[in-house]
Amino acid sequence: MSNIPSSILAPDLKIAPILTGLWQIADMERDGKTLDLEEAAQAMQPYLDAGLSTFDMADHYGSAELIAGIFRKQVGADQVQLFTKWVPEPGKGSKEKVRMAVQKSLERLQMNQLDLLQYHAWNYADPSWLDDLFWLQELKEEGLIKHIGVTNFDTPHLNMALSCGIPIVSNQICYSLIDQRAAGSMTQLCQKYGVKILAFGTLAGGFLSERWLGKEDKPIDKLETWSQMKYKRFIDVAGGWHKFQNLLQVLKEIADEYQVSIPNVATKYILEQDAVGGIIIGARLGHSKHIQDNLKLFNFELDHNHIEKIKMALSHFLSIPGDCGDEYRKPPFLTASGDLSHHLETMPAPYPVEQINENRSKALSGTIWEDLAGFSRAVRQGNRILVSGTTATHREKVIGVKDPAVQAQFVIDKIEGAIQSLGGTLKDVVRTRIYIQNMKDWEAISRVHGQCFSHIQPANTLIRADLIGDEYLVEMEAEAVIQD
Repeated sequence: MSNIPSSILAPDLKIAPILTGLWQIADMERDGKTLDLEEAAQAMQPYLDAGLSTFDMADHYGSAELIAGIFRKQVGADQVQLFTKWVPEPGKGSKEKVRMAVQKSLERLQMNQLDLLQYHAWNYADPSWLDDLFWLQELKEEGLIKHIGVTNFDTPHLNMALSCGIPIVSNQICYSLIDQRAAGSMTQLCQKYGVKILAFGTLAGGFLSERWLGKEDKPIDKLETWSQMKYKRFIDVAGGWHKFQNLLQVLKEIADEYQVSIPNVATKYILEQDAVGGIIIGARLGHSKHIQDNLKLFNFELDHNHIEKIKMALSHFLSIPGDCGDEYRKPPFLTASGDLSHHLETMPAPYPVEQINENRSKALSGTIWEDLAGFSRAVRQGNRILVSGTTATHREKVIGVKDPAVQAQFVIDKIEGAIQSLGGTLKDVVRTRIYIQNMKDWEAISRVHGQCFSHIQPANTLIRADLIGDEYLVEMEAEAVIQD
């Protein structure tokens, strides 16, 4: 077994710094194809023999959990670390649904306790994602989950979850030479809380390799795999094929100096970034020829000059839009299909809606204040939506206690959820009003408002007011007009 260093994800969880991703199992099972589970499990052995003992999968990666469970039973529970994900259908959940999802993964993986359960949220405007995490925390305390991670979370909502006391140890996000979104505020937040980044897409679906150096641009519909279709969209958004070829040439020159490969240099650069706990490299089980090449990562170190050459090549790229994970939540959808059609069938309304008459409907978020004071979270009259004064209340909880930025983000999420429920989007907002408890919080709250409305810029008023309840630092209301 190769003597490669361990990466510490948590005090009681050491992993291989190169995680073997099993998402290609779903690709291998496309169009009704089936894999021999025992044979596929045996194909995991070369990775373990090389010291790559950590495998990453999800509930929707075809038979990945079944295959990994068989392999774990064969080699022994203490020999491997099996990480999985739960990607629930959007909409309201329940404690029972969360337990059933965890139990299903436990059974498929033949485990009594999941090493790491990583959670994905589709729509932050629907606060059920927070409920799911609170229920996962209960299952962790019960012993069914060893550690909780998240996947494709952006910075504000990872911050929100952490501020709620959810013991998150990792965020699995896209992070590569082409996609540098994780290098800024996400890294700073992870360092603050000791959260590790598990980086996927480091090879951009195989594009960051000698195979594509000097090759002509290829349209998406002519590519071979889902991963290639997905990451070609990243290349196009980042500036196109010419800039990408320039990057490959720089990587090739550096790789030749170290007598390694372009993938080695590309992944080494990401592995050495702050807060990165590991990189995930996909495996096509039965085709293990890349193992020895991947191990070369531990035989060299990038020096300052080479790092600066890479940074210079990256400076010509355009930034991937948005924050981490936005490719799954808002345009441009940087997925294999260019939309969410192969992920989701529908996106249900965050809040229940009641039709009052032909021209009027209302949405309720379910807080105690709506019944107590007799008001709706939002009312739609014709093409106009009016959102009531909204605080960071979720059921019986206050989200973001003592943190004005977290409260402001949750309030805007609730406002967005109410508008979505009544048929609009945040882009339809024409006016917001902000009421703050303490003047010292104005800038933190305004910055969140600016991030959420930067491309909308509605009319806005900020007022210092005595809010009901010392725990509430901010209250907002909004008006939206839906264009026909």
